[in-house]
Amino acid sequence: MGHSCFRIKGSNAVIITDPFPPDLGYTLGKQTANIITLSHEHPSHSYVQGIGGEPRIIRGPGEYEISGILIIGIATFHDTQRGQVRGKNTVYVMEIDGVSVCHLGDLGHVLSSEQVEEIGTVDVLLLPVGGRSTINSTLASEVIRQLEPKAVIPMHYKTPVIKRELDSVDVFLKEMGMGQIEPRPKLSLSKSNLPLSTQVFLLNS
Repeated sequence: MGHSCFRIKGSNAVIITDPFPPDLGYTLGKQTANIITLSHEHPSHSYVQGIGGEPRIIRGPGEYEISGILIIGIATFHDTQRGQVRGKNTVYVMEIDGVSVCHLGDLGHVLSSEQVEEIGTVDVLLLPVGGRSTINSTLASEVIRQLEPKAVIPMHYKTPVIKRELDSVDVFLKEMGMGQIEPRPKLSLSKSNLPLSTQVFLLNS
């Protein structure tokens, strides 16, 4: 949906990650959800009032089971100085219909071996690539090597509607040795149709 916000629909529930306010430049539209995950409390990642329904809001590390979905929040940092510059960040791993989805939030560093172990197997990785306030393309490609996901969806990068100083997604695609990818409005993945090796998908915001 733009920035670090995704609408993830399983058979039993809808999850929305890091919802943003209208002044960011993107539009949420009229969304409802069963679950909202917040990687950190920055205004552009925690606009819960923009989401309807009566969602359960997850705000940090821990283990949660809601509507048959297991979610594990793992403590990480927003910078390379153990949070001394930008504070803490939570990575979420969600088990949805047999598919493991990992949302890295505003991760600011490569992962430790303990964090890699905690995260475990990742089928779909939602990965910040814009640099400045998160990992940049070079570090993002390192995190891909650490987690070896089947599908990678970049997030948190510069687009025509966003005013933030971020790198564009093209920098990341170049880092990965790829050319232009055609963005798609949505991506449907199940255990049976996951790519055999790491593949990058681009979503429209």
